[in-house]
Amino acid sequence: MRTTSTPRRLAEHVARLGEEHPPIDPATVDFTVRHPAELERRFGHVLDYMARVELEVDRNVLEITTMLPDPPEIDVVFYRDVWHPQETRHGAVLDELQVRLGRAPATPDLDSVGAKLRVLGALAHLPAFQDVCRMLYYLTGMATERSAVLAYNLLHDGVAEMGEHAISETLIAPIRRQEPGHYAFYQLSARDLWSALAPWQRWLVRRLRTLSFAPVGANDAAQRGDFGAVMGSLGVADAPDDFATRVARVETELLWAHRDGLAVPGYVARAFRDAVELARDRAA
Repeated sequence: MRTTSTPRRLAEHVARLGEEHPPIDPATVDFTVRHPAELERRFGHVLDYMARVELEVDRNVLEITTMLPDPPEIDVVFYRDVWHPQETRHGAVLDELQVRLGRAPATPDLDSVGAKLRVLGALAHLPAFQDVCRMLYYLTGMATERSAVLAYNLLHDGVAEMGEHAISETLIAPIRRQEPGHYAFYQLSARDLWSALAPWQRWLVRRLRTLSFAPVGANDAAQRGDFGAVMGSLGVADAPDDFATRVARVETELLWAHRDGLAVPGYVARAFRDAVELARDRAA
């Protein structure tokens, strides 16, 4: 049930994120690497993928403003004042690390907005349809940030096991401390809005989500293969359904609670399996 306390909780949460987690200062990062060739071999393409995705928040903001012409003020404060500054700094330090390892800098797409999103934005001028678009935004945010939390935890552990403690503790650890707060914002927003949607809106959200879901940063077949390679390097490619379940747990609960026994929506599981298969085909 929707409660009047949710806007206050969201405002407090966003304010706390901004106060307690300012954007990472590159001067605080120790880029010392003991075994650069080995780190590049094992995790270079992971750093590149993550840097690109983090840096593409400039384009993500354009997408948000396109599909949500009249968002709640707290959403604007979150993505403009907290999320965007934090994420772009994540991308900057990750990109700096991969360049120091001898790799080319990331090549993010900073300004393209797809035609389908523009159509959604045009329809979102109708308040009832904008609520559908907002729900899709929150669901995408949840999946993106949950994937990030899991990936940064795995990357941190892998880099630390290599003995690269300067990088694990001054670069990856600060990033992974900030991502859960983003996830919490989307989760709280999604739970609140879902409780207020009419049956037809819920049906449309389910339908559009089934058609549009993709792993974070994977906008075409090549990037889906890149994502599958990242899953391989992080040690989760052999159990993609387990990873999908962890990413989409709240989405499954909200959208598909009427289907008992569903561990993860089929479209999520298929997307992660497809990414792994593309990566393996490419490697072969």
